Amino acid sequence: MTISQHSKPELTPYRLSIEAFLDYLLVECGLSNNTIIAYKSDLQKFETFLTEKQISEFGKVVSGHILDYLMFLRDSGLSVNSVARNLVAVRMLFRFLFTEGEVKENVTSAIESPKLWNRLPGVLSIEEVEQLLDAPDVNTTLGLRDRALLEAFYACGARVSELIGLTLESINFEMRLVRCYGKGSKERLVPLGRAAVEWMQRYLKEARPKLVGPETSRHFFLSQRKKELSRHQVWSLVKRYALQAGISKDISPHTLRHSFATHLLSNGADLRAVQELLGHASIATTQIYTHVDRERLKSVHREFHPRG
Repeated sequence: MTISQHSKPELTPYRLSIEAFLDYLLVECGLSNNTIIAYKSDLQKFETFLTEKQISEFGKVVSGHILDYLMFLRDSGLSVNSVARNLVAVRMLFRFLFTEGEVKENVTSAIESPKLWNRLPGVLSIEEVEQLLDAPDVNTTLGLRDRALLEAFYACGARVSELIGLTLESINFEMRLVRCYGKGSKERLVPLGRAAVEWMQRYLKEARPKLVGPETSRHFFLSQRKKELSRHQVWSLVKRYALQAGISKDISPHTLRHSFATHLLSNGADLRAVQELLGHASIATTQIYTHVDRERLKSVHREFHPRG
């Protein structure tokens, strides 16, 4: 007897697909009844969510709907582990539907496990970013370098590897553009704000000449030992200046990248434009920032609303 024979619910398009998937798990995968019952419960919640969103069939589901569902589960009070388990059920369902030709693409393939959400560095407020940028002593060679580095981080949302890999040739101050080489050596042009340009030019004129060794380096940001900065050095200086600025959040260099994206989106930037600026291959990766910002807004509401 297959799972679909255990009960006879209304055979909606969703229910037909789910029952076929559950039969597949029982007959071809040999999963236990308890496991299949758990999958069925998770997928019925997903079906209810989509129905309330007035999405009529799985073929019309896009990655954004999956992300919204995961956030809905978390907002409902589920733990990150429980949300991750629900995503496993939805992933397996879409893999099955794609294999069977019921959907044109597996829209879950680019979505990371919610367990990774815990590792997202906290987003800084605009005031905290300003405090961090103001922390270095710009009257010293290294302080001026660090101010330029932090300004560049926040201005273009670069990864650490991209920033320490910048060369003199990869920056066009006149056009206010920087050429970043991301994952897989993919190249993208990112605009630089006026403040970042001013500090980077000042560093180039006043501080960098003191850091260049006998063999002139083409790297833009240089260490005290006249070499390319390392990831660890950048991590250490961000931590040090955060502490100096009185920022209690546990932050890393990637926090500035997250803050860059979140501040752009919260001020009305187009999601596709932010995807391009960050160098994300998939829009699904960028969409997580809309949820990060949503959580920030909820936190503000809880703190300041009289009935929050």
